[in-house]
Amino acid sequence: MTCDWVPKLDLYMDGELSGGELTEVETHLRSCPTCAAEALSRLQLKRMTQAAGHRFSPSPEFRQKIAQSVTVVRRPRWAWRWAAALAAAAAVVLMLVPASVWLQRSRSEQALAELADLHVSTLASANPVDVLSSDRHTVKPWFQGKLPFTFNLPELQTSPFRLIGGRLTYFQQSPGAQLLFEVGKHQISVFIFQNRAELSRLNSGSSLNRQLAFNTETWTKGGLWYFVLSDASALDVRALSELLKSADGS
Repeated sequence: MTCDWVPKLDLYMDGELSGGELTEVETHLRSCPTCAAEALSRLQLKRMTQAAGHRFSPSPEFRQKIAQSVTVVRRPRWAWRWAAALAAAAAVVLMLVPASVWLQRSRSEQALAELADLHVSTLASANPVDVLSSDRHTVKPWFQGKLPFTFNLPELQTSPFRLIGGRLTYFQQSPGAQLLFEVGKHQISVFIFQNRAELSRLNSGSSLNRQLAFNTETWTKGGLWYFVLSDASALDVRALSELLKSADGS
């Protein structure tokens, strides 16, 4: 039997819902396993489609450089052979540079999209957290012995944020913590992993945020890598990030 909410899932995946409709869909996803599974399936299909569509195509500047490199110029025949070889070598170099940049960007986008999938699947789960508590002194000790690192949580009594709880998660075969916070009617995921070189290169830019339909913040500190993600406003995401940074420095 098809749920009446299914037609709205594509609008939700594309970030085209706002206000009351967005809240209604998020609430329904947490209570309907069928729609939750369908939303996750559609999100994964969307990510794969985006990855398949990101193919390298020469820019106008690239085409102009190639045209200039192969322009016919009067020269001796012996010079022509060398010029042709140099032009071919230049073309290869010009192709490799943008291709390598595209490859790095594609890997970054795919990795961050995986975290977005974890956030969505968590919200859609009937049991989104393993330790349910708004007390930081309960949530933080729960991770001891489960992770090879520790972290601090901020005091939230004077802030608009509320800690919902946390769960153990895995990203790129490494264990980490996923903390769930609430602000207004929005949930914010905070992912914490041991910092590695490949994680430090994952930066959340504005163009990537539009693709993910989320606001994000990321930073490294004390050997840890933090990633904050939510459909809450950019100001709320940044404010919670600053609280986390202050707690980590205390």
